[in-house]
Amino acid sequence: MAEKKMPLSRRNHLKSLLLQIGKEMLEEEARQAEEEKMAYMRENCPTFSFPQCTLELQELCRQLHKQIDLVDEERYDMEMKVKKCDKEIDDLKMKVQDLNGRFKKPTLRRVRMSADAMLAALLGSKHKVSLDLRANLKQVKKELKEEKQTGDWRKKIEDKAGMDGRKKMFEAEA
Repeated sequence: MAEKKMPLSRRNHLKSLLLQIGKEMLEEEARQAEEEKMAYMRENCPTFSFPQCTLELQELCRQLHKQIDLVDEERYDMEMKVKKCDKEIDDLKMKVQDLNGRFKKPTLRRVRMSADAMLAALLGSKHKVSLDLRANLKQVKKELKEEKQTGDWRKKIEDKAGMDGRKKMFEAEA
């Protein structure tokens, strides 16, 4: 069986009742907060009596400075705790992301850029670096072999035979 719809007048009446209850609850919370504030002020802030002489005024200033120092120390400690907790929260969020593996890989585009333009983009415009790779190379001249291997191999062996041949061979190498 289909659920029956609530009539519009009944719905508006219930809505107004809920709003009234919510308003009363907010007023009660505001009143309780004001009472807690007043109780805290009575506890931590004694009634102010204006000192009659300079010694009493100096003593009052010393007490106020001590209280200010204590409050500043507490505030600093709380700030450090909050920073530490924030860092831990960020680390844990990163760990959760790592465990979930929800990293979306961005779509990469092809970029047509010369090596000089890429270095200029990486190093900035003040560094002028040219990527002329051939400029840094040493010039090497190919030595042509003076001896061309032509002729009969038997003649070379005969020339090298004996002590005279070996002497000529060592002199030619040196």
